[in-house]
Amino acid sequence: MPSVPGPSGEDHQPHSQAATETPPTEEPHWLTPVEDRAWRSWIAASARLFSNIERDLRRDSDLTFDDYEVLVRLSETPGRRMRLSRLASEVNQSPSRLSQRLDRLGARGMVGRVRCEEDRRGFWAELTPYGLATLEEAAPHHLRSVRANLIDRLSPGEIEDLARILGRLAREIPKAT
Repeated sequence: MPSVPGPSGEDHQPHSQAATETPPTEEPHWLTPVEDRAWRSWIAASARLFSNIERDLRRDSDLTFDDYEVLVRLSETPGRRMRLSRLASEVNQSPSRLSQRLDRLGARGMVGRVRCEEDRRGFWAELTPYGLATLEEAAPHHLRSVRANLIDRLSPGEIEDLARILGRLAREIPKAT
């Protein structure tokens, strides 16, 4: 067995592992300098991007980014409604968090809940005419913000690369449960 420094700096032999002890953890696979730069750049850029878009949505439309995503998803579905469980999955929110968001959007008249006729246990989230009008009014402002903060800062080739890379990650990274 190799010797390792002891608490006072002297070498000592580690204890042999008993069958009930947890095996030593594997040495971390540290990031290379390029990997570290990519990771840290992603953190900084995504935080700034979402912060700026959130600020612009609140200022221009009195919506949060998450509010906007819910309204968009509902607007893109047939009948402008979606089962709550599917909507939660699509906007990557827990059912309880989505329920709170729908309560707030419902209080503002943008979304309603409709009992599902097929099974009588589930509910649909349904975009109201006022919610659709709010989304249609917010969309041009949101688009300007997305362009200013992301799209117009990249070349067409970089946009294609970003779409390919992030699309693959979105498909491959499992959703948190």
